[in-house]
Amino acid sequence: MKTRRIILDGLKVQASIGMLDRERLRPQPIVIHAAFDTDATHVVDDRDIDTVLDYRKLREALIDEATCSHIDLLETLVDRTLTRVLHDFPGVLHATLRICKPQAFDDCDAVCIEQSRSR
Repeated sequence: MKTRRIILDGLKVQASIGMLDRERLRPQPIVIHAAFDTDATHVVDDRDIDTVLDYRKLREALIDEATCSHIDLLETLVDRTLTRVLHDFPGVLHATLRICKPQAFDDCDAVCIEQSRSR
């Protein structure tokens, strides 16, 4: 099967995430890197967005999951977001999601959790 990959790279979101007291007090930046494989065997009509997976809607779903409520663990956010994407976007055949907390430690760029899931 011929596939097309949509990549949202470096999406920056303010999220209420973390188990530490200081993390519960205010949102902190997270960075989302996502790749979505879709079926590319059908004809794409340049004038009809409905002939492709609208990456604007994927972006909105990622932001919504990251900001809708407090989450203690990055693992939970990654898992919950993958579940939503595969449920809400039947055109996604496979998804890989990496979410990073750049302020987790002073001595590294970020702590990230990455997970993949297929239909």
